[in-house]
Amino acid sequence: MKTTGKLGRRGLMKGVGLTTLAAPALLAGVAHAQEDQMTEMPKDMPETKRFSMGELKFVVVRDGIRKMDNPGTIFGADQPPETVAALLRQNFLPSDVSVNMFSPTLIDTGSQVMLFDTGMGEAGRSWGAGQLLKGLAAEGYGPEDIDVVVITHMHGDHINGLMEAGAPAFPNARYVFGQTEYDFWTDPARIGTPAEGGHNAVKTMIVPLAEKASFIADGASIAPGITAMDAPGHTPGHMVFMVESAGRQLLLTADTANHYVLSLQRPDWQVRFDTDPVMASATRRRIFDMVAADGIPFLGYHMPFPAVGYAEKQGDGYRFVPASYQFEL
Repeated sequence: MKTTGKLGRRGLMKGVGLTTLAAPALLAGVAHAQEDQMTEMPKDMPETKRFSMGELKFVVVRDGIRKMDNPGTIFGADQPPETVAALLRQNFLPSDVSVNMFSPTLIDTGSQVMLFDTGMGEAGRSWGAGQLLKGLAAEGYGPEDIDVVVITHMHGDHINGLMEAGAPAFPNARYVFGQTEYDFWTDPARIGTPAEGGHNAVKTMIVPLAEKASFIADGASIAPGITAMDAPGHTPGHMVFMVESAGRQLLLTADTANHYVLSLQRPDWQVRFDTDPVMASATRRRIFDMVAADGIPFLGYHMPFPAVGYAEKQGDGYRFVPASYQFEL
């Protein structure tokens, strides 16, 4: 049972129309991944977006925003800097700096409330991130209202919000973790390697929750109309989720693409955050070929907020087209 106040907010919402592993060097700091490459960029927080698709209600929260210097050394790490800079300028973007956003997503199915990824948590609040709980509260959801927490992969910017003051942030939730991802990060073989930091983060944030977790593989149905799909490369067990309701679809692509220009228009360019850059590029093509061919909207964790749009085939890559009023109808 949800609280009376929560149901009132949800009632209002009903009217809204809307494996190969990388070389050890590539795994350095990978559980902290993108948050470790950035500088502070304070913004008024939180910012949220709610919309509907079929019978489902979505809330996207901007957990944080951060400036990243020298984007060509991260997105397009195998390219000459001038080549990356030229593509950024062609897209009316500065060539020496980029902005990264973090967008956990809530899906309210009517029978359960599911949260996909948890943002920066306490670790990000010193620089203005970790705003997920405030964002959910602004939309009428408290931590106790979350029934299921789904983790797409175990980088820090996706798992750090699982704990608050050493206790589970979502006290009534059960959890969904990918088996491959969990096995990789909890393996003691990570100790003494560049991936040890990620191993330790998973021990702190994920392992204490394992008793309440389901461990899934490709094709698992985690709720009616929500299906897991393997999308490895960014991490060994990275997963995306196809969401279907009333004949409509939306794909939660997590970190399949990390930059809306550099990772989509040039899907073969290597990204420093990917544990296996070659596999990650192949996965990007597989996922976004499907998205573009079938006209499926997608929600990408690091896409420009509110992180929802379409991928149009363009040359040898794809063009990101932000959603406008498609979910208002």
